[in-house]
Amino acid sequence: MATRSRIEWTQQTWNPVTGCTNVSPGCKNCYARIFAERLKAMGVPGYEQGFAVTLQPERLREPLKRRKPTLYFVNSMSDLFHEQVPFPYVDRVLEVIRATPHHQFQILTKRADRMLGYFGKAKVPANAWLGVSVENRKHGVPRIAPLVRIKSKVRFLSVEPLIADPGWLPLREIHWVIVGGESGRGARPMNPKWVRKVRDQCEDAGVPFFFKQWGAWGPDGIRRSKKANGRSIDGKLWSQLPSMTLSVAGELPNVGRQV
Repeated sequence: MATRSRIEWTQQTWNPVTGCTNVSPGCKNCYARIFAERLKAMGVPGYEQGFAVTLQPERLREPLKRRKPTLYFVNSMSDLFHEQVPFPYVDRVLEVIRATPHHQFQILTKRADRMLGYFGKAKVPANAWLGVSVENRKHGVPRIAPLVRIKSKVRFLSVEPLIADPGWLPLREIHWVIVGGESGRGARPMNPKWVRKVRDQCEDAGVPFFFKQWGAWGPDGIRRSKKANGRSIDGKLWSQLPSMTLSVAGELPNVGRQV
């Protein structure tokens, strides 16, 4: 179902697919897997299979029912370009996106090559943003090249959880970068030097930079709640967004103003 999101960089989540499988080290402590198993135990409809990849066609029409312009994160509980999601079903998801031009939809994947394969034959809707996860240099950075080959109004990087030095990021065709640390049991620390490196690259390239959270480990290396660790870098909040976001969807929830 579409629900109001606590994710700082979106407004609503829409999950026409649920479930996924690990593809890289960034998946190790996947919050969606843990949450899906919890929902299964609670008997929540749609999670009878836990975190097994499951199509949820009954949820397809949810954005059509909402008149207020909204920023949707597509599949916070899955990956639209998972190998077990047939392209004809992806077609149905994209049909809904095209039918709701008053909304904006953020589609994030770790399967950049499959996304490129799909959009090699299909046009990206004007109101769809395409992004890839970049958790480190080895597994994440190579996803950027397929992304920039797709003609999209907004291409973004979710550098989260940032678990290693990402090195140099090719940002020339990127319109937005999100960075965040890992939270929950087993969370891996995020080095502040890595965060500053990404921020500085974004500033040099003129790319909007959004710092989501430190996660379970603060910049001082102390473990505490992610709320206590906050989301400021050297005393400053970074909540930059692509230029069209505020005009379309208003201010985002859960985000402190940049100071």
